Amino acid sequence: MKGSIYYWEKTGRTNTVRTLTHALGRANELGIKHFVIATCSGYTAKKLLQKAPKSNIIAVTHQAGFYKPGQCELSKKTRDWLTNQGVVVYTGTHFFGTIGRAVRIKYGGLEIDELIANTLRIFGQGLKVAVEIAIMAADAGLIPHEQEIVSIGGTGTGADTAIICLPRHGKDFFAFEIREIICKPRRPK
Repeated sequence: MKGSIYYWEKTGRTNTVRTLTHALGRANELGIKHFVIATCSGYTAKKLLQKAPKSNIIAVTHQAGFYKPGQCELSKKTRDWLTNQGVVVYTGTHFFGTIGRAVRIKYGGLEIDELIANTLRIFGQGLKVAVEIAIMAADAGLIPHEQEIVSIGGTGTGADTAIICLPRHGKDFFAFEIREIICKPRRPK
């Protein structure tokens, strides 16, 4: 089997349209209709919805309190609009940022969940995000079990990484399969 991986010179939002275009192209080749995409403001989810209005889109946001205690970054207006368009918006605790993050913040050091997250970041922040949100969507029962999906993440804002994966529940993390990298920044940071 032969395939192509697209590499971006820079990370972040400038790659969003190209990332979505290549992700959709590969998904069409494989017959994949399920997409998980990271979104903070709704920008990436809206862009994907424009390009793939008949797909099953799960938009995963930062957890409440990520930047400000008690607050969600995604506005209620945007959440409602996406939901009305058929996008499932999921806000939950980050798989790689649970109790380990709390221990690090309070006592210092590095816990196992953050160690794994940092290991995935060797391939780029967007790849870490793509793996994490796929697990979160699986744990929430929002994607089909035992089916390949496209998962799209980014570095900072926008989308710059897309993978084909066979996600697993968090408890089965080591059975997670990244089957293809569609695109990613050439340099992780």
